[in-house]
Amino acid sequence: MLLTGILVSFASTGLASETDASLRESSAQRQPVLNRDGWIHGSPDCAVNTDAAIDVYRHEPTTFILRQNKCLSFEAPFIYVLTGEDKVLVLDTGATESPADFPLYKTVQSVIGAETMATKEILIVHSHSHSDHYKGDTQFAGKPNVTLVSTSGDDMKSFFGFREWPSEYVSLDLGGRKLTVIPAPGHQEEGIAIYDPRTKWLLTGDTLYPGYIYIKNWQDYKNSIARLASFAGSNDVSAILGAHIEMTTEPGEYYPIGTTYQPHEAALDLETDDLLKLNAALQASDEEKELVFDEFVVAPMGPLQKMISNLARWITQ
Repeated sequence: MLLTGILVSFASTGLASETDASLRESSAQRQPVLNRDGWIHGSPDCAVNTDAAIDVYRHEPTTFILRQNKCLSFEAPFIYVLTGEDKVLVLDTGATESPADFPLYKTVQSVIGAETMATKEILIVHSHSHSDHYKGDTQFAGKPNVTLVSTSGDDMKSFFGFREWPSEYVSLDLGGRKLTVIPAPGHQEEGIAIYDPRTKWLLTGDTLYPGYIYIKNWQDYKNSIARLASFAGSNDVSAILGAHIEMTTEPGEYYPIGTTYQPHEAALDLETDDLLKLNAALQASDEEKELVFDEFVVAPMGPLQKMISNLARWITQ
């Protein structure tokens, strides 16, 4: 979601517009797959916020979701930790570098256990290369048993063994837990999604989440959503989990960019029907335009946004 933060003056900062209201369909009452009522969601005055830097959710003994405190970064990205028999996957590392302010390494160690941290390979990978998803990398760099995959597109493709990017899927075996890695460029060139057959979660980073999603390359995004929809059509997907929450509990309404307090935010998980609905709308038109749904909003970047995105990508590559 980095570009939304950089380009706040060029983006809508209010509630979702009525553009394409016909695409907004009333959803049935959701039954979230996560066993919790909500996440820590910031404060009206962050100067007096006393919440933990990282909100930890234990779904089951080998699956964790971490969320960064919105008072540390309004991006409040989600981080996924999946443990296998041989390896541990850490998907994204948040928006803050400082271990004093954002103790990510110590938190991962505490949730999976010091013995696991010392005996299994810790794989650090990224859903894409925007900085709110890799700032915590420095806390893992040089640590024992850590394999840190850089955000470079070439390094990412080489690590996963992609030969036919972006048309092929590849596997990542954690040991008794074989994940599927699916190319998902569009929001950003290095975007990937990961499917976990244990939880049946499809982890989509900034490609699809309950928020205002900027698209850099519209055709790539259309192709990626079609690819993910096809995958979901032939695999059991219990939930689609992205990297942020920006929507409110009111259909089609989202919090302004830069918000550090979201007392009425939507649930994190989306449903397969949401993905299929988005795919149908994208495939039905060749026009690049804002699409407003109850659960998320998709919009093309403007020329200036793309220019700044290209500059940021050049710096990180």
